[in-house]
Amino acid sequence: MNTVKVRGVEIGAGIPKIIVPIVGVTHEAIVEEAKTFNSIPVDVVEWRVDWFENVFEFDKVEAVLRDLRDALGEIPILMTFRTSKEGGEKAIEPEAYAELNIKAARTGLVDMIDVEIFTGDDIVNKIISGAHAAGVKVVASNHDFFKTPEKDDIVGRLRKMQDMDADIPKIAVMPTCKKDVLTLLAATEEMSSEYADRPIITMSMAGTGVISRLAGEVFGSSMTFGAAKKASAPGQMGVNELNTVLSLLHDAL
Repeated sequence: MNTVKVRGVEIGAGIPKIIVPIVGVTHEAIVEEAKTFNSIPVDVVEWRVDWFENVFEFDKVEAVLRDLRDALGEIPILMTFRTSKEGGEKAIEPEAYAELNIKAARTGLVDMIDVEIFTGDDIVNKIISGAHAAGVKVVASNHDFFKTPEKDDIVGRLRKMQDMDADIPKIAVMPTCKKDVLTLLAATEEMSSEYADRPIITMSMAGTGVISRLAGEVFGSSMTFGAAKKASAPGQMGVNELNTVLSLLHDAL
């Protein structure tokens, strides 16, 4: 399997890399939180731009990105507009979604962008090609906050992301019972061992699914999310505790 390298971080090799989200509303709050990240274990910072109060004014988005870049140094930045239909803070029209992501990629200030794979194939292809043209990696994503699809469905969604040339396919699902967590883990193992030629990210959400955020190295998920302050999704552990568990599991393998 090919790994993905971003600013010295090799995704898909060794211990799953830790992504820490920033979900601040104001420019000041976002940048101030980023300035504290030199004291925590973090491999990639995800800026959840859908939380930003001025997200629809690109000059203000770019101003935040510039300050984030200064604050984070060589820590890679993943910019994500999570739409309301997939659990995010705001709705956005597809063309505006594409424009925001492509403009951000062209600034040279972000290293990766997140693209929701079911936005529509034409829009997704436009964003992925635009990002790649700017030298930016793409995390393709899908989120189900209500249920866990069947194993074959999960694998099929991840394969679609790979077929559309996303650099890292990602899926997050909600368990309704403990067996749903096993379904997600089985799908992860099958995708990783039989189909994936690049890193993938999978997770089962909420407290029931927290084991999936810890066992990625065993089953084939290359990254996981930890919270520094406010979690961006149900089931995220604190980043320090997460790092401890990942290291303990790695040492035991």
